[in-house]
Amino acid sequence: MFQKILIANRGEIALRVLRACKELGIQTVVVHSTADADAMHVRLADESVCIGPPPSRDSYLNIHQIVAACEITGADAVHPGYGFLSENAKFADILAAHNITFIGPTGDHIRIMGDKIEAKRTAKRLGIPVVPGSDGAVTEEKEAKRIAAEIGYPVIIKASAGGGGRGMKVARSEADLEVALQTARSEAGAAFGDDAVYIEKFLQKPRHIEVQVFGDGFGRGVHFGERDCSLQRRHQKVWEEANSPALNAEERSRIGGICAKAIADLGYSGAGTIEFLYENGEFYFIEMNTRLQVEHPVTEAITGIDLVHEQIRVASGGGLSVKQEDIKFNGHAIECRINAEDPRTFTPSPGTITHFHTPGGLGIRVDSGVYSGYKIPPYYDSLIGKLIVHGRNRVECMMRLRRALDEFVVDGIKTTLPLFRDLVGNADIANGDYDIHWLEKYLAKEE
Repeated sequence: MFQKILIANRGEIALRVLRACKELGIQTVVVHSTADADAMHVRLADESVCIGPPPSRDSYLNIHQIVAACEITGADAVHPGYGFLSENAKFADILAAHNITFIGPTGDHIRIMGDKIEAKRTAKRLGIPVVPGSDGAVTEEKEAKRIAAEIGYPVIIKASAGGGGRGMKVARSEADLEVALQTARSEAGAAFGDDAVYIEKFLQKPRHIEVQVFGDGFGRGVHFGERDCSLQRRHQKVWEEANSPALNAEERSRIGGICAKAIADLGYSGAGTIEFLYENGEFYFIEMNTRLQVEHPVTEAITGIDLVHEQIRVASGGGLSVKQEDIKFNGHAIECRINAEDPRTFTPSPGTITHFHTPGGLGIRVDSGVYSGYKIPPYYDSLIGKLIVHGRNRVECMMRLRRALDEFVVDGIKTTLPLFRDLVGNADIANGDYDIHWLEKYLAKEE
């Protein structure tokens, strides 16, 4: 087991990893920018190192500073959390060159799954169902028209190196295709420095289903069930559930088994999430995230397994602590992402939190790194906390969530709490009857 882990992140995920380390008796080091000097994870860590000014590129994305912090403090492993450098293959390679363990997959696996085209090819080879579309990058309009005609309109054009909805355009007819192709390539080049794009069939009313997987790096793989992340705004997840209200036990077992076998065959090490669009009983691979997800707590709630403990165990060479038959699903869990944003316009709302009170009681968990008097800096993601609620079934979970949202108080800034209070009372949400377009349509009607 590791002696000292450096946590290369900030906010609630840094605090989440820090807690896991303390439970395992591992010393902790956190890095921080000057803007985060008063952050909760900095206060609670055994050691802290300031690595630069507020901009991420000069601090949390500064690989050389982070490696230097490891060498100064004697950290023998790095947990990247999510975001920032968590899916940076170069970072994983550099740590390995310095004999520091990256708590995650190999640089090669990050590279394969970070390239959307290569990831799709790999998924297909591993037996994972994929969305019909191009086999590689599409550069010519003539080729794009041929592929679109074969798979049928509407189609979606996606950036190969993309994420977060950038470099994605829908063409509903051949007349739309030229502009969509040019726009997607332009956005992809500006956002990612790579204008390669590919084409897929655009599904009309799919759900977003993701499967939590783990590999030990030696040919063993397991799955921890699925999460439903269909409530999204601009391709950003807002509300997540485990298990999905759209799947039955047979479908859950089938897709979970496919993913676990694929991870084993790949020789993958650590946590990963295989994401699908799901429509009319069929699953279609869209991407794999080679890291811990923001929404991992709902999986922990229904399995009773600490996924960060599992990450650390696998990275240290201890292998998986559970076999597939040991993983049982208990009840239902929902996570709401609480952002420092206007609940209607979603404009960021940095500032000082004057009062912060979290709900409590059976089945309630709040992951947050903020506190009363904390000043939210304007430089980073607006997520300030996650409310996770667990119940014996979905009905009980929804009732408990309604009560927890009423208890949650954040004063001094605007947050998305009012949005969730609206959603929890909506009949479609109560019935689990929604798809990836539902929330944006709901918000458009509210304007």
